[in-house]
Amino acid sequence: MPFVVMKPGHVQPVWSGHPWVYSQAVHHVEGGALAGDEVEVVDPRGNFLGRGFYSPRSAIVVRVACRSPTGKLDAAWLRRRLASAQLLRRQIGLPTQETTGYRLVNAEGDHIPGLVVDRFDDVAAIQLTTMGMQVRRAMVVDAVQSTFGIETIVDRTPGTYAALEGFEVQRGVVRGRPDLDTYRFLERGFRYEIPLEMGQKTGFYFDQRQLRARIEQLSRGKHVLDAYCFVGSFALAAARGGAASVLAIDENVLALEIGSRCAVANGVSDRVSFSRMRIQNLLSGSHHKNSFDIIVLDPPSLAPSQKSLPRATRAFRWMVAQACRLLKPGGLLVLSCCSAAVDLDTLARTLAIGAKDAGSSATILER
Repeated sequence: MPFVVMKPGHVQPVWSGHPWVYSQAVHHVEGGALAGDEVEVVDPRGNFLGRGFYSPRSAIVVRVACRSPTGKLDAAWLRRRLASAQLLRRQIGLPTQETTGYRLVNAEGDHIPGLVVDRFDDVAAIQLTTMGMQVRRAMVVDAVQSTFGIETIVDRTPGTYAALEGFEVQRGVVRGRPDLDTYRFLERGFRYEIPLEMGQKTGFYFDQRQLRARIEQLSRGKHVLDAYCFVGSFALAAARGGAASVLAIDENVLALEIGSRCAVANGVSDRVSFSRMRIQNLLSGSHHKNSFDIIVLDPPSLAPSQKSLPRATRAFRWMVAQACRLLKPGGLLVLSCCSAAVDLDTLARTLAIGAKDAGSSATILER
């Protein structure tokens, strides 16, 4: 088997359990490894550190998937990992009668680098984000189907990952119903129907489930703004929580149409108003000054890389300042960030400075 030899001084993170081997940490590669191959990772003395998949075009050259010298990254390994992921979800109470949509496999979080699986009731949406997973696509589909008992599997691999790793995306239904065009699932009792043509991620943002529940708890009698609302999942939660009114805004016409249909299906359409507009226009206008008790700001990725961090922090600072002007005194601002380059400390700084720009102050209640 080919093996990757690490440089002195770079071994400890991998030795202590971190799954990523960065390109600058590699001394040399032996054995003629090709993209997607299974490789061993060793320290400068030849001591075994782990086994993973080789990605020569990526800044992360190897993603370690196994720590046993005798282990193999084969179909049996994958089925074991998938079964462990399923058991972990069951231990935390997923699925339930009220929640049939959730993240079932979370890549490195479940020790399966390069594989994400979201479950939408009887459909699984997969993302293969490394060449190692892509060359094993058939094995992945077989294992997902046999382990989870899911007949219909959809490939939702993002083109950005494919371009980075050097393979072509093959999105669409991989196995099962070729005519599938809509996900139907429940989250906390809400019924969702989302067309597959929605391009974001696998189709829904399951990571915000607990925050949606928190918004629902806080919204009774409140006037709520859900900015960058997508299909309005925060707006629906606020409405069910007893909000006096909810304004949900986005620029995506299809997302707003879906959100409106979901509001009707869940019996909250009388309290939610969906509107297409540029969020910047609403925030900078004076029409809604001191109008809202709660504002949810969940913008798209503003800093996809470290290089774009200064621009992103300026944008967050401006959004916070404008949102503070729209809030009533003592109002709550919920600020989310999906930019990897923006850490919690940076987000807290932009929150503090943005509030100061608006002549306000911010107290962080929860993270």
